[in-house]
Amino acid sequence: MARLRAALIGATGLAGQQFIAALKDHPYIELTGLAASPRSAGKAYGEALKTANGMTAWFVPEPLPAEVARMKVVAGDALQAKDFDLVFSAVEADVARELEPRLAKDIPVFSAASAFRYEEDVPLLIPPVNASHAPLVREQQKRRGWKGYIVPIPNCTTTGLAITLAPLAERFGVKAVLMTSLQAMSGAGRSPGVIGLDILDNVIPHIPKEEHKVEVETKKILGSLRPGGDGFIPHDIRVSCTCTRVAVMEGHTESVFVSLGAKATVEQVIQTMREWRGAEVARGLPSAPPNWIEVLDDPFRPQPRLDRDTHGGMATTVGRVREDGVLENGFKYVLVSHNTKMGAARGAILVAEQLRAQGLLG
Repeated sequence: MARLRAALIGATGLAGQQFIAALKDHPYIELTGLAASPRSAGKAYGEALKTANGMTAWFVPEPLPAEVARMKVVAGDALQAKDFDLVFSAVEADVARELEPRLAKDIPVFSAASAFRYEEDVPLLIPPVNASHAPLVREQQKRRGWKGYIVPIPNCTTTGLAITLAPLAERFGVKAVLMTSLQAMSGAGRSPGVIGLDILDNVIPHIPKEEHKVEVETKKILGSLRPGGDGFIPHDIRVSCTCTRVAVMEGHTESVFVSLGAKATVEQVIQTMREWRGAEVARGLPSAPPNWIEVLDDPFRPQPRLDRDTHGGMATTVGRVREDGVLENGFKYVLVSHNTKMGAARGAILVAEQLRAQGLLG
């Protein structure tokens, strides 16, 4: 199997480090280029991670691969598409808006940034949920005159929510969802991030732009392509949420209340989640878990510390499924989803694997 040469932009940040850890030993994607800010350009990656006091700022649990530590870092605007088959992007939205289109003119770009999530010709993909949206990349290429394309993944808070809603929407229909998130500190990155003294012994009740992202992205992901395949029909689900930051390192917890389109029992809701296999093309991909959703019976689960790494951080864990007496056909549950694995790096790699399986990578 021919190996695909991948570049990573935003390589020194927390999300970039997750990409590096996730791509180690990938069966057919090889990381062959690293790009970061101009202050890191020209340095070996291991040196670029050094702080002023000499600490190596590598923050993921997996060790830094020695071969990656030796790789030379280039500035993002110096990266040349001709040297690669695809790009992974882990930069802030304002940087992504400049860099990603330049590369997408020639090769596919898989992005964790929000810059292009809401464009009409850009699919927002979670492989088990809406793999059928992927052919929209051909419309994007046609409209923009590109050989490549940009495919972003959703906001990490949206991912676990959309995965748990998808099987319910397929079987019962979903009319409305209310959600409160308790989001991990890693979701804010390290720069600017959340200052330790602000979050310790505290809950931050507002994350800028987060609630709007969840509300818009959930409707897009659960929606459908227009008959001509040139855009989206958003799902008519009503979404309202409150997003908070808590003193947890990894793993977003969400308390979800959902109004179904048809009557159901708790047992049927649990069975629907447990038996859901998602889109066929997403099954068996190198980064895919054996189950996308794991429902636990213990009323004290899920917990981020115990459940965020289920199936390598690629599964969403659900518990406390109960009837809700306020919403019509209402149910409520708690979920935990790994925000920097399925919600970021590994989720973007999974999307690249899906498009390759669909014959859309070239």
